[in-house]
Amino acid sequence: MAKTKMGKISDKERTIALVLAIIGFFGIAGIHRFYAGKFWTGLIWLLTGGVFYIGTIIDVINIANGTFQDKNGGYLKK
Repeated sequence: MAKTKMGKISDKERTIALVLAIIGFFGIAGIHRFYAGKFWTGLIWLLTGGVFYIGTIIDVINIANGTFQDKNGGYLKK
């Protein structure tokens, strides 16, 4: 994990996470959280439809802005 002025940088890609989060609107919510290593919240998103889409919308915005973090607190790389 690299480090920048913004903080740690994850080895996970932001584009892949964004695509997986958008897929959550069409049935399989939470797979972007599994990708980022957030197992338990991924399971919650999966069972609740992305916490009734609200959580998925927030995650899509955070991923697009670059503020979404993986399980170790690293920001997803571009």
